[in-house]
Amino acid sequence: MMMEFLYFPEDKSEYIPAFIMLVIFMVGAIAAMYLFYKKSKKEEQFFDEHYEEYKQLNDPIENDKTKRY
Repeated sequence: MMMEFLYFPEDKSEYIPAFIMLVIFMVGAIAAMYLFYKKSKKEEQFFDEHYEEYKQLNDPIENDKTKRY
């Protein structure tokens, strides 16, 4: 079985540029995940704050307690 598409160089220094590119992309992926996580936390906090205001305004049980008959 001929596997000409596999190439393992005799000179191992040819692996260095590939390793550097791998490290660059891994750092970029980690940075992107960190930014997504940070943005998600901000949106969650914003939603929680505004949902509580909306819930208090539109909750019929709570509104009935404040009304006087």
